[in-house]
Amino acid sequence: MSIEKSLSGAAVVSAAMSRTSMWARAHGSRRYRGLATIAAATTAAVVAIAGLSGCATSQAQPARHHAPVSAPPVSAAPPVAGALRVCGNAAILGNGPTAAPKGAIVVAAGDDSQVNFGSPNTTYWFAPGVHTLGPGMYTQIDPGNGASFIGAPGAILDGEQVNYYAFVGYATNVTISYLTIENFGTNGGNMNEGVVNHNSGTGWTIDHSTIKDNAGAGVMLGSDNTVSYDCLEDNQQYGFNAYSPTASANLVLEYNEIVGNDTYNWESHDPGCGCTGGGKFWDVNQATVIYNWIYDNHSVGLWMDTDNRGFDIEHNYFQDNYAAGLVYEISYNALVQDNVFLGNAIGEGAHEGGFPDGAIYVSESGSDARVPGRYGTEFLITDNEFIDNWSGVILWENSNRFCGSPYFPGVCTLSDPAVANLNTCTQANLQGASPHQSPDYFGLCRWRTQNVEIKQNTFEFSPSEIGPSCTVANGCGFVGVFSEWGSDPSWSPYQGTVIETLITSGQNNHFADNTYLGPWRFMALELGNVINWQTWRDRYQQDAGSVLKS
Repeated sequence: MSIEKSLSGAAVVSAAMSRTSMWARAHGSRRYRGLATIAAATTAAVVAIAGLSGCATSQAQPARHHAPVSAPPVSAAPPVAGALRVCGNAAILGNGPTAAPKGAIVVAAGDDSQVNFGSPNTTYWFAPGVHTLGPGMYTQIDPGNGASFIGAPGAILDGEQVNYYAFVGYATNVTISYLTIENFGTNGGNMNEGVVNHNSGTGWTIDHSTIKDNAGAGVMLGSDNTVSYDCLEDNQQYGFNAYSPTASANLVLEYNEIVGNDTYNWESHDPGCGCTGGGKFWDVNQATVIYNWIYDNHSVGLWMDTDNRGFDIEHNYFQDNYAAGLVYEISYNALVQDNVFLGNAIGEGAHEGGFPDGAIYVSESGSDARVPGRYGTEFLITDNEFIDNWSGVILWENSNRFCGSPYFPGVCTLSDPAVANLNTCTQANLQGASPHQSPDYFGLCRWRTQNVEIKQNTFEFSPSEIGPSCTVANGCGFVGVFSEWGSDPSWSPYQGTVIETLITSGQNNHFADNTYLGPWRFMALELGNVINWQTWRDRYQQDAGSVLKS
C-alpha cells in the first residue's frame, strides 16, 4: 500500500489552463478548443504519483444532457459483427478464478490498506466481496513490475469517494483482470487524471473488468497498453484518457463497451475546456481501435486530439453520443472502416450556431507521408454506415489555427519537425510566407485537412427521426468540406480565402462512390455556403460515382 502526499501544484495547473484556454474560451465552439487541456494534462501527469487532484468541487452533478439509451438485455449486442455487450455480462466479466491461482497472494474482502501490493512479478487474487483501501485520499495500489491483479467473481475494489486513485506509479507490464473498480475520486475531482494506471505506465493490460462511477478518467493509457473486454461506464470525465508526457505508442482497444461517460458534464463547469468524451487520445503513435461499442456518452464518443497518427478504427458501433461519434483533430494518418454511426451529435447539433456537427468530424487532419507510420498516403473513410446522425462526415480546417499562432501555444506539427517547430514557426518566418518557399513554413507550420478520401459509405438521413430542431439553419443533414475566412493574427499568411480554397480544391479531399438516402444537404468552400447536389458534384467535383436517393 502506498500513502502519498499532495504536491503544491494547483497554481501551476491554474496558470497552464489560463494560457492554453485563452483562444478556446474567447470563441467557445468545440472546433476551437482542442488544445485547452494539454498543459493541465501535462502538469497532472508530471505530478501524478503525488495524487494532485485537478479540480475538486462540491457542486452537485448536473442533469444528464439527454435521455440515456435504454440498455439492451445482457444477451443483446450492438448490430456490428464482433462488437459485444460487455457491461453486466457475466459470460464476459464473471469468469475470474473462483480460487486463488497457485502462488498468488490472497487479498481478503474488507479493508486492504495493510496489504503490500508492491511486489514485482506477483499475482494478487481478490476474493469475492467489496475491497477498500482505507481512509486516506492517497491510499492507493502502487504495483511492482510484472504484477497481476485478478478478481474472483464478485470482487469489487471500491474507493468510497474517499481514495482518489486505485492504481498508480510507473511499474511496467501490469495486468488487471476481472475486477470491478468503482467510486474513486470526489464529485468534480481528478480533472485530466485517471483512476487506473494513473501515471500511464508502459505495457499494462486491463481486461474483463468494469471501471465505473469514478472521477476523472476511468483509465489512463501509456505505451503498449491493451484495454479489452472492459466496461468503461459512467465515469465523470472520460472512460479512458490516452495521454503520457513522453507520448504513448502502440495502443489496442478492442471489444469494450464505453458508455455514459462525462457524467459531471465538465464543459458546463469549465466552458471551452475540450476535456470530455467516451475516450480521448493525445499524441499517440499508432493505435488499433476495433469492435468497441461507444454509446450514450455525454460528449464526443472518441476524440483523437493533437498529433495522433497511424490509427486503425474498424468495426465499432458509435451510437447516440451527445456530440460527434468520432473526432479526429490536428492529427494524421488513419483508416476508418466498417463502422456504424447511429444517432450521434443530436444533443449538441442544434447548439452549434449552424455549424454542421458530424457523426465524423475531421478537423485539421489528414494523411501526410512525411509522418512516419501507416496510412501516410490516404486518410480513408470507407464502408461505414451512417444512420440518422445530426450530420454525416464534415471536413473542416480552421484558417486561424497553426503552429506559432499566439492562440494555440505549446504544440507543433509533425510533418518535418527538424524544420517546422516551436522555434521556427514564428511571426518572423510566417509573416508574408507563401506556398513552396524553402523552407516551406507556409505549409509545414499548419495541420492540414488533406488527402482524405470518403468513399463507398452509406448515408441514411430522415429528419423526422431527429426532431424539429433538424433544420438547414441549424446545420442538420450535411456532408461537407469547408473552412472560414482567415483573420487572426494580423500577420498570419492564411488571411482571407486562402484556406477555404485549399481545403476545397487544393488538398486532395474527395467524396466518391457513396450512397445517400434522404434529403441530404452539402456545404463547400466556406461555412454557411449551402449548395445542392448538382453544384456539389459539378462545381466542386465531389461524389463522382455516388448516388442520391432523396
